[in-house]
Amino acid sequence: MTKRFHRPSTVVATASSLLVGTAVLVGIATAKSDSNPSARAASFSQAAGKTIRLEDATMIIELNSTDRDAGIQVFLDGEPWKSMKILRPGGGKVLKVKAKGRLKGFGLTELFSESNEPEFRELPLRKFKKRFPEGKYTFVGRTVEGQTLRGKAKLSHDIPKGPEITFPTEGAEVPPDDLVASWEPVPDTRRVDIVGYRAIVEKERPLRVFSADLPANVTSIHIPPEFLQSGKKHKIEVQAIERGGNQTISELEFRVG
Repeated sequence: MTKRFHRPSTVVATASSLLVGTAVLVGIATAKSDSNPSARAASFSQAAGKTIRLEDATMIIELNSTDRDAGIQVFLDGEPWKSMKILRPGGGKVLKVKAKGRLKGFGLTELFSESNEPEFRELPLRKFKKRFPEGKYTFVGRTVEGQTLRGKAKLSHDIPKGPEITFPTEGAEVPPDDLVASWEPVPDTRRVDIVGYRAIVEKERPLRVFSADLPANVTSIHIPPEFLQSGKKHKIEVQAIERGGNQTISELEFRVG
């Protein structure tokens, strides 16, 4: 299970600013129309009739070639919303989310979710693909002001092969001051165009994560010695990412001497 939709802080800041700005505008509109119930009702009706596009909507497959499993990852971002659903090609419902409790009337903006990842011996890849067919998935939501939010994401079954990690090797002990992780390039195919790699090194207890997004022509990276901890096990994960966003992971454990 890998949560890898990294979003720049500027995007988060923008979303936060948008939320604050929306709250201010709602406050102003309410203050001006409190004395006129008819005007307030007309204003709300007009707002509810507008359709707003989501700023971002993606749906990808993440396959783990080491663990031999696959899952779906969904991301969306937009105006503060109180409900959201995702419809598969043909109209069947995939997901429905509704803000309740303290979030009711306050709303959400971003949403990232990752599906279960059963092993292929439990759910073969062909059955996984049948459950999540290729095509355009429709996102439909309702903002806290009652407006309709819409977006679309294209899901493909173009899945790259997993990168072959050449260094370090499984179970190897490496020095902490000169670790350069490397892997073989994943070849393009008629349907799969590799656009980049993501290298991730993790250490647990306490959790430390080093992550780097790299272009397709880079197949090695120096791991900072400040990150590594002597005498501890670490895990390295390399993801091959194709043009549509689907990604395939290879991973292994090593020890720092």
